[in-house]
Amino acid sequence: MESKDKRFVAETHQKFVEFKELEKQYGSDLAWEKMLEGLPEKQKKRMAPFLGEPTLFEGFTKAIPFFESAGMEMEVVDLSNKGSDAVLEIQKYCPYLQICKEYNLETPCHVICDIEIEGTRRAFPEMKGEILARQAFGSCVCLFKYERPVK
Repeated sequence: MESKDKRFVAETHQKFVEFKELEKQYGSDLAWEKMLEGLPEKQKKRMAPFLGEPTLFEGFTKAIPFFESAGMEMEVVDLSNKGSDAVLEIQKYCPYLQICKEYNLETPCHVICDIEIEGTRRAFPEMKGEILARQAFGSCVCLFKYERPVK
């Protein structure tokens, strides 16, 4: 699937440019931390409408059109169990893989997905997120798990 949102593609390119510039100045670890500056606040604004739903499944399902506009193919599976409100976010297409090659990065995961997960954790401390599978490492999908205590 190709990205329908030109702004998304431009923002993605900008993230890679910014990371490469920061990496030259500060090294990889500090560049990553600098990329996180301000991200929790952005994540809060971007994700609060979805995470405000009664369940993560409802919220993530409502987010599907946003991901599709960015060229992703997303499915959501409800994993809620044992007092946890939990979902699997399955991304069947990673629009970042080709773009990261243009910037001589082996994978987009550290610059995009790992930062997004950490930004979300900082914005919503009650929520845990982790990446279970990555297309960049040979998996057929990218697989994210999110969980929080049942409301």
